[in-house]
Amino acid sequence: MEVYLVRHTETVCEKGICYGQSDVHILEPYLELFESIKNQIPAGAVVYSSPLFRCTELAKYLSNVIITDDRLMEMNFGDWEMKNWDAIPPDNFAPWMNDFVNVTVPNGESFVDLYNRVNDFLEKELQRKYNAPVVIVTHAGVIRSILCKIASLPLKEAFNNKVSFGDVIKIEL
Repeated sequence: MEVYLVRHTETVCEKGICYGQSDVHILEPYLELFESIKNQIPAGAVVYSSPLFRCTELAKYLSNVIITDDRLMEMNFGDWEMKNWDAIPPDNFAPWMNDFVNVTVPNGESFVDLYNRVNDFLEKELQRKYNAPVVIVTHAGVIRSILCKIASLPLKEAFNNKVSFGDVIKIEL
């Protein structure tokens, strides 16, 4: 199955802000970027999206019909949401930095939690036999977890997968 992983465009958040599942807006102007992304995906694709605005706004531009799924949301950074990374207490931050895969963010989730819910989406939702390519408009963490899965990479190497704002990555599942 032909799948296009699309990361949302840049947000209005200042660099250094941990925004995870916070529903932040995207930087304007963005229509030219949206058109560039649309030109990279096939017409008539089935479009899935994270329910967060920064993804649904792009997904709606790509298709008149979108399917939102909570499993496509970015990692839940719990108590760290909307804080500057530098403002996170070191006694909370250091363990996570040493093992972001398994250490759960206070009142949030670990990367393996994100991976498991994304994998659940892939196994259950994409089992349908579509006669069209699939587009998934989502976040860097979700895309990195999918790329780890298809390349059989350990999750600790997820950040080796570079995913920039507005990237379109074609894969086969």
